Amino acid sequence: MDTIANMLTIIRNGCMAKKSEVIVQYSKINEKIIDIFKKEGFILGYEKEMKDNHPVIKVKLGYDDKKRPIINSLIRVSKPGRRVYVKHAAIQPVKRGLGVAILSTSKGVMTDKEAIKNNIGGELLCKIW
Repeated sequence: MDTIANMLTIIRNGCMAKKSEVIVQYSKINEKIIDIFKKEGFILGYEKEMKDNHPVIKVKLGYDDKKRPIINSLIRVSKPGRRVYVKHAAIQPVKRGLGVAILSTSKGVMTDKEAIKNNIGGELLCKIW
């Protein structure tokens, strides 16, 4: 099962349903991606919790003054059936720099801007704007 796609779908559906928070399955990569979302300002915060003896992450979703979600779109790029890898020179800005691409590199999970700065490519996990 693709835990990253599951997490992105839960967050996307929570935003469309105007939920204040959603609960996603815990994994190290999910936590790293959610941490990047928080650093980039797409979510308000997150907490690790135990629910029925299973670790989960409670994600606090953000909305603007008019109750529109901060996250406009959330797309899974590389999938288990079709992996997508990019070199550092081929990394394109998302929505002319307004969005963020998240890559899994040999140096860990990072944003497209960090990967370009470090001259490192990797697997393109998802895009958010």
